[in-house]
Amino acid sequence: MVLLSILKKFGITGSRRMKNEREPLLSTSDNSFDATNNEHQHLLARPDLRSSPENMIVDVGNDNDSLSQTASKEDPAYGSASDAYDPSMHRTLEHPTTNMDTMIHLLKGNIGTGILAMPDAFKNAGLYVGLFGTLLMGAICTHCMHMLVRCSHELCRRLQVPSLNFAEVCSRSFETGPIGLRRYSNLARTLVNMFLVITQLGFCCVYFVFVAANLKEVVAHYFFDLDTRVYLLLMLVPMVLLNLVKNLKFLTPVSLVAACLTVAGLACTFYFVLQDLPNTHTVKPFASWAQLPLYFGTAVYAFEGIGIVLPLENNMKTPEDFGGWTGVLNTGMVIVACLYTAVGFFGYLKYGEGVQGSITLNLPGDQFIAQLVRIMMALAIFFSYGLQFYVPISILNPSIKRRLHSEQAQLIGEYLLRVGLVVFTFLLAAMIPNLGAVISLVGAVSSSTLALIFPPLIEIITFWPDGLGKNYWVLWKDIAIMTFGICGFVFGTYTSVAQIINPDLH
Repeated sequence: MVLLSILKKFGITGSRRMKNEREPLLSTSDNSFDATNNEHQHLLARPDLRSSPENMIVDVGNDNDSLSQTASKEDPAYGSASDAYDPSMHRTLEHPTTNMDTMIHLLKGNIGTGILAMPDAFKNAGLYVGLFGTLLMGAICTHCMHMLVRCSHELCRRLQVPSLNFAEVCSRSFETGPIGLRRYSNLARTLVNMFLVITQLGFCCVYFVFVAANLKEVVAHYFFDLDTRVYLLLMLVPMVLLNLVKNLKFLTPVSLVAACLTVAGLACTFYFVLQDLPNTHTVKPFASWAQLPLYFGTAVYAFEGIGIVLPLENNMKTPEDFGGWTGVLNTGMVIVACLYTAVGFFGYLKYGEGVQGSITLNLPGDQFIAQLVRIMMALAIFFSYGLQFYVPISILNPSIKRRLHSEQAQLIGEYLLRVGLVVFTFLLAAMIPNLGAVISLVGAVSSSTLALIFPPLIEIITFWPDGLGKNYWVLWKDIAIMTFGICGFVFGTYTSVAQIINPDLH
């Protein structure tokens, strides 16, 4: 087999060899150190992420050195010590989340500007292709979330640590995996963090454009018409001031207001969309093959919750309720997929080929409620910017601090980083004011990588070679998902960039 011969090139030759290969990395001959380390791991308490309702989405790094100190007399990959270790029993949380808390956070983490772009996604796919494609995309993304949680549990047992975040799961899978891939563990961590930064800064760019576009519609209706870039410029100073707030605890009231505005805005949007729906024959059942990459980018952007899955599961009071057919994850993602499908289906059916990058821009301008919806959604997204912005700051700021020695210099460096990143997202938004193309590009480049490429890759490496099922069916399944993600990445990026360069291109 060609694939197996390639894998052998990296030192992946079989289960017997793999068992022997894992032992030098994860075992030690120092019995006293082993006992001390195991005691330390049992007492390890994870930081509480519940100081803010939104903190679960920012668990992107862990500076705890305990991960590098894990050891066991027996082989942690296959030994009885790892089989008996239950990560959830060693988690110490001051305020663990209930199942309902986790469900609410899961819904809020997945529902953002992407839901308002779904009618535009359906325009690029067609009514029925969009209908079944969105449900299929939701199923694949949910399965990838389950993959990530499963690999996290396995690696936690193998390393005997309570929890891991996304980047740690990726790097530890390489580090404890086939010997030919171990040298790439730091690269894997860097890549995950890099795509997390790209994804979140991309969201911030979309937020800039979304707020400016909706404000432009309201002001143009009642007063005068200005270029979108003028509104972007007017937003810059308030956005900088908002993001100088370092503690998410102080942003909690703002986030709650944003959540209420989002719910009210969506309810009013459905009120307009469901009135006087035309016949399904008035829209295309299938758009064209050339437009499908744009649909892919927008759809995978909408299912943006891969980064919050591990923090949510790690902070649950009963983490065993997270997975399973009727668990919190499946229940929440079914609601998300159905909501996205409904907005996309009825939005495209209502407005047809005239649907815009955000459905709020299609609402009737002569009605006060419609203008109020635009203002509510614009404010909700504006207030949510700081939440998305926290992720790249938490990844990049430690590297800045390491280069600065005094406390005052570190503080100035962090504020300069915050201002610089806000200005950077502002400049990107000003250069690309096409909301639909920006959303599709962010989805194709970063969301597809995090949601569809990394999880199956991590699963293959984590469970190679004995945990991939009969006839390696798990391997072939993961390769198929990765191929789908890579194709979406390549074609989606190319099509989105082409539309940004030439907005009139169809």
